[in-house]
Amino acid sequence: MTAPWRATVLTLFPEMFPGPLGVSLAGKALACGLWALEARDIRASATDKHRSVDDTPAGGGPGMVLRADVLAAAIDAADDSSLPRLLMSPRGRPLTQSRVRELAGGPGALLICGRFEGVDQRVIEARQLEEVSIGDYVLSGGEIAALALIDACVRLLPGVMGKAESGAEESFSESLLEYPQYTRPQTFEGRPIPEILLSGDHAKVAAWRRAEAERLTRDRRPDLWAKRLDQRKNTTDG
Repeated sequence: MTAPWRATVLTLFPEMFPGPLGVSLAGKALACGLWALEARDIRASATDKHRSVDDTPAGGGPGMVLRADVLAAAIDAADDSSLPRLLMSPRGRPLTQSRVRELAGGPGALLICGRFEGVDQRVIEARQLEEVSIGDYVLSGGEIAALALIDACVRLLPGVMGKAESGAEESFSESLLEYPQYTRPQTFEGRPIPEILLSGDHAKVAAWRRAEAERLTRDRRPDLWAKRLDQRKNTTDG
């Protein structure tokens, strides 16, 4: 039997897990053994009587920095080297749907949640951590980012979502935002469902949805639209 996809999280606050991952689709899948979660306390790898995990920044400055020796020990204790090592960091490469698919298709991930002013650079280099960002903003720690990444991966695992196509026809699947969705009632506060969606003509519905997805992407995410145009150009040139 194939081992389930697993997420191992290194954090100073293991009580934050599973959190929202324990409910809805992710929670049901966790209870059914479709994936596994382990939250490990970084502080367990501290060696002094005060269980210190941080110290003042070299060169001065505000705040504290997670120590390289303590975090390295926590990584070594948790990792069997088969999992990608991800450090949740606002300076990391932006998380994309394509990267999520890659992670979901593998054995799982080791996620390291930073705190304070960050992590000693030497442990990032020595343990070959991949820095990952979920957006251009700063959180109090990496836990919320780790929850988001795990959720994005888990929903793509076989058996988690009801229909396989649910994971394909959605935002970012083709560098496009998702088209607008509608359901009953047919008219809401004077706003009807677009007639074409009620026509029963699947080809016209598909064309309308594609056009709407392209319009929304052009208007709201010009960066994604530019990426899509590049993909089209490369396909044509090839």
